[in-house]
Amino acid sequence: MGTTFNDEILEQGANMKYVSFLNNDKNCFGILLDDNIIDLTSHYESFREGMDWIPSLKSALEDDRINELNNLDLTSMPNVKLTDVKLMPVIPDPGKIFCVGLNYENHRAETKRPESSYPTIFTRFAGSQTAHNDKIICPKVSDKLDYEGEMAIIIGKSGRYIEEKNAMEHIAGYACYNDATIRDWQKHTSQFTPGKNFHRTGAFGPYMLSADEVSDYKELNIQTRLNGEIMQDASLSDLIFPLEKLVNYCSSFIELQPGDVIVTGTPGGVGDRREPPVYMKNGDVVEIEISKLGILTNVVEKEI
Repeated sequence: MGTTFNDEILEQGANMKYVSFLNNDKNCFGILLDDNIIDLTSHYESFREGMDWIPSLKSALEDDRINELNNLDLTSMPNVKLTDVKLMPVIPDPGKIFCVGLNYENHRAETKRPESSYPTIFTRFAGSQTAHNDKIICPKVSDKLDYEGEMAIIIGKSGRYIEEKNAMEHIAGYACYNDATIRDWQKHTSQFTPGKNFHRTGAFGPYMLSADEVSDYKELNIQTRLNGEIMQDASLSDLIFPLEKLVNYCSSFIELQPGDVIVTGTPGGVGDRREPPVYMKNGDVVEIEISKLGILTNVVEKEI
């Protein structure tokens, strides 16, 4: 007899890689295992009328059910082929997306911006996101589309004025993010918002790795590749403001809630600061790879 899917689960174990996906236009979430997805939406649908129903990854975080999911017996659960579904951004509808600017010293230096005692925070809207293996759109109003490889943290526990010593308890998981930016629109004024929120420019995926799978995030490395060429390469230990500080700072001006996302900053090497500048164009392939968090891949498409 050949090896079954359940055999693979038992032999390999399952790293908790959570994905959101569309299956025949149905919003679902599950656990990624190689080329298959454990379909947790289908599993929990039998509880639709009760308190135990979990329709999405965000709802699992909101109901503090992530530990339950991490300990599920995955054998004999419904599963689908990765190739038969369409991945969505890890959290398709976060209530808040905070992005951090100038959080690696080599990036701050290349922008010639002054040092700061506080994190530079701006917002991205959920509707501007795109998924792994989906398109990043270069809008028709600009040709200055730049890459920004970053690590995102997903909040799993609400809190206000979260102390740095407790901050890691509020993180549910980690994922790759490409905070792709329309540079000329970013520079229209001193406010970043327009250049950071064009349609389908914020790539988020391929999955969220549960926080308990990462013993020390500072040991992770991040790399951005454009058409196979390394453009950014850094360690998460190089962050000016570490994750603990970012959670503390953001939670001081507003309550953080499950499903919120903090995109933690990009290293030096962005295209806009190269000589000559390097902007992404139609047909380019951009990859963001972070240790343990996989490779986020997107193809650039020029808007007509």
